[in-house]
Amino acid sequence: MLLSTTIVENGIDIPNANTIIINSAHNFGLSDLHQMRGRVGRGNRKAFCYLLAPPLAALPTESRRRLEALENFSDLGSGINIAMQDLDIRGAGNLLGSEQSGFISDLGYETYQKILNEAMAELKSEERIVKSEEFAAARPSAKPTGIPEGNSCDPSVASDQRSSASLFTLHSSLWVADCTLESDLEMYFPDQYVPKDSERMLLYRELDNMRNDKELEAYRQRLIDRFGPIPDVAEELIRVVPLRRYGKELGCEKIMLKQGRMFLYFVSNPNSPFYQSEAFGNVINYATANVRRCNLRETSAQRLSTNGAQENGKRSMVVTDVPTVQEALSVMKSIAAE
Repeated sequence: MLLSTTIVENGIDIPNANTIIINSAHNFGLSDLHQMRGRVGRGNRKAFCYLLAPPLAALPTESRRRLEALENFSDLGSGINIAMQDLDIRGAGNLLGSEQSGFISDLGYETYQKILNEAMAELKSEERIVKSEEFAAARPSAKPTGIPEGNSCDPSVASDQRSSASLFTLHSSLWVADCTLESDLEMYFPDQYVPKDSERMLLYRELDNMRNDKELEAYRQRLIDRFGPIPDVAEELIRVVPLRRYGKELGCEKIMLKQGRMFLYFVSNPNSPFYQSEAFGNVINYATANVRRCNLRETSAQRLSTNGAQENGKRSMVVTDVPTVQEALSVMKSIAAE
């Protein structure tokens, strides 16, 4: 038997040792406990780690969470989960400062990351609006593609319209930073399909990072290989990824699917080059060809801009008979003329 302080966590290696008893375990940090636990079981013998502490109900919240984390993550290779729990418990602190503890303990690490990404996207969006206004000001005579004035057959005019459309297409990245989705439809991975909560969270996160159809198809095949045929509600969730991508390409800041209708909310900046682009021309063409189903509108509310001038409200379009994400995706492909 070896009686020691926490010095053993620094790397002592005794392959035959298979039992460690940690007294007053609630007073140690999570990383300390993880390192000390790793001093046993380094050979081919099954190892045991006993943590001596008061009843969990009598411990502070952080101490209890540390012990529970150590108990829950005991498999080989679970160090990353221990590290994430430690970060969640102690807090990530300030992004640029030296303070360690922050409000992440109240929000959770995933929510903290989401808020940080949204703040960065907002800063980029402000820069994008400035660039789009400068771009629009540089071409004051450009007309919206898809809204012809007269039947001019002048080749120079047609050439100028084509080059203008091409130019605005190249600047489509200036339209929206992201396209959000609101819906009252059922879209999720059922518990019966993916039983583990942690596994579902990883799948949701991976799905949110899909960038193209090739990645999405590979993701779908992995689901089938691991869990079997994909249920309808999960397929609807997977279709959200290309739906949002089409929405971004068509200048939609938000898509809403509710009560069998699809609402498309376009770029809020009225000076955006999007309204003189080929993409908006496709929107107008689709609305014109489907007048019984579509309603392209502009809110009558007005507001004052930063320089005191009046600006019109947001432009949007309502499409009826859209009961599923699959139908919404079909409509977006039709608008994009694919």
